[in-house]
Amino acid sequence: MLNKLRINLSSVFGLLLLVLSLWAIANELHEYNYHDVLKSLAAIPKSRLSCAIWLTALGYLVMIGYDILGFSYVSRSLAWNKIALTNFISSVFSNTIGFALLTGSAIRYRFYASWGVSALAIAQVIAFANFTFWLGMFAVAGFLFITNPLKIPTQLHLPFTDVRPIGVTFILLVAAYLLASILIKQPLTIRGQEFRFPSLKISIAQIAVSSLDWILAAAVLYVVLPNKIPLSFLDFLGIYLLAMFAGVISNVPGGLGVFETVILLILSSKVSAAAILGSMLAYRGIYYFLPLLIAAALLVLYEFKR
Repeated sequence: MLNKLRINLSSVFGLLLLVLSLWAIANELHEYNYHDVLKSLAAIPKSRLSCAIWLTALGYLVMIGYDILGFSYVSRSLAWNKIALTNFISSVFSNTIGFALLTGSAIRYRFYASWGVSALAIAQVIAFANFTFWLGMFAVAGFLFITNPLKIPTQLHLPFTDVRPIGVTFILLVAAYLLASILIKQPLTIRGQEFRFPSLKISIAQIAVSSLDWILAAAVLYVVLPNKIPLSFLDFLGIYLLAMFAGVISNVPGGLGVFETVILLILSSKVSAAAILGSMLAYRGIYYFLPLLIAAALLVLYEFKR
């Protein structure tokens, strides 16, 4: 009963954030119409769209490293093509639909169990992959938020004016994790389950793979932004990570609305909101919906073959 209540409250909170985000976007775009957005979308050069597609492909290729490292962590072996197929489909559905622990985890269980991987090993790989996802965010965002602190829009009503305190927290978490990988060799028991820290080599690989994943995802949006935005990639990367962090913790599918709100609040002073929204529509189409079509086709093909 309590778990059901928590899920319901989480869903209500996510829905509330979505409604507030859509209101904020509508407020930013009140002086424009959908023709402005479509014009901005059509103005994106085909070469940039092509570059965004290649960056997306490279990004999903990098994500395979999550599960490869996970199998190394649990000391299990599985053919790389099976790991790649499972990771791609689960990652796409998690990114697009949201609720990664439900969507991506269910797909991993479905595929890996059919290939003889035990339920315990699958659970460990899932936990490892999800933790790796956040580890890269903490590492990249922590470094950028400290070295190049971004001003937080007052509309977000956070208790600090820039992101430096968040960056310090993130770096401390990453440092603590690496230190634990070096010093703690015995398994820890948490709620009756044993947990052991990976070796330092695997921990560093986690940070490297996940960091590259986040950088490539940001690059997809960066290349389709209007040319006239006076913004370096590193500056934009900090904005992207802040927006994505807000979107992921919101539980809204794909961060829809929340992500766009943060981007609009920060960049609308540099270029028209319609142009930014046009770029973000291209980004969502390339990074989320195009891979979703491919992943759905692969999933159907896999089920038919079975």
